[in-house]
Amino acid sequence: MPTSTTRASSALPIRLRGVGRHFGERPVLHALDLDVEAGEIIAIVGPSGCGKSTLLRQVGGLDQPDSGTVDIDASPTQPTDQRCAIAFQEPRLLPWRTLRQNVELGLPKARKRSERAEAGKGTTGSKPDKAAGRARITELLDLVGLGSSAGLRPRQVSGGMAQRTALARALARAPKVLLLDEPFGALDALTRLRMHDLLLDIHRAEPTTVLLVTHDVDEALYLADRIVVLSDLSQQPPAGATVAADPTAGGAAHADTAGGAPSIQRIVTVPGDRPRDRDDPALAELRLQLLADLGVHRVHAGNSTTSTLTATATAGHARTETAPAPAPTTADHRTAPDSTETNR
Repeated sequence: MPTSTTRASSALPIRLRGVGRHFGERPVLHALDLDVEAGEIIAIVGPSGCGKSTLLRQVGGLDQPDSGTVDIDASPTQPTDQRCAIAFQEPRLLPWRTLRQNVELGLPKARKRSERAEAGKGTTGSKPDKAAGRARITELLDLVGLGSSAGLRPRQVSGGMAQRTALARALARAPKVLLLDEPFGALDALTRLRMHDLLLDIHRAEPTTVLLVTHDVDEALYLADRIVVLSDLSQQPPAGATVAADPTAGGAAHADTAGGAPSIQRIVTVPGDRPRDRDDPALAELRLQLLADLGVHRVHAGNSTTSTLTATATAGHARTETAPAPAPTTADHRTAPDSTETNR
């Protein structure tokens, strides 16, 4: 995996305080507080409609909260914040452009003008700018393993190759924060596993703060430093209602006077260094707990043991938990590089 040489990027921290968002009468986010350290990978999970993608849009400046603040490196986010880049579930490549030309679209505006100037389509740019733009595109294509496919068009490549192109495009401006909205959800299972390892390779070569929205608990456990579990606010008690006590927390029933429970149900710290062993027992146990948070409950049968983690969150308060440390391993269990992926 090549090391970035032209990057002028460094990861930045994110701070959200009291973030709320409504669409009409429907609350999507409420009283959301979250601190993300520079360089962290944070996975965001939760039921459909709980505000995962809305949260990403708030951080990226694509949407504004109705209440609260969103800061990147202690300064408020701006509309289409240039410190951020986003990749979606669909690659959204321009079909008439080559992969290289699609990646070029992610360059900062000054470099894009220089690239167009070189092709005789714009004003003249400086030679250093043009050279830097070409080098950056080449570097990113090599980083995602598409250097030899740069001249192909989207219709000529597989879904995995198209998604790698989208990632390279997102990285072209050397973002401080990378926002990923279910980027691997439309891929087949094997390609998705290869993309997980590619993302970790990219994160090592291009350090940035990553927010990853996913419905895949296993994906979150493999990639993230921490997992944020969001609640479906439509299932929460209304403002002023009496909230039952959580017996596991020793609390008492209380009236909610803050306008409803916060969006974050709990935050889990994932144990172990990356790349992780997908078969680690500690991760398997944590997986069951996260699935329970999402409404998929364990079936107790035979002599199965009960959970060593508490999955219930305190009503109205996010709980931060750390899973047991995994057993040491001697092998790297990453999936083999995406060497078998072929064009469609």
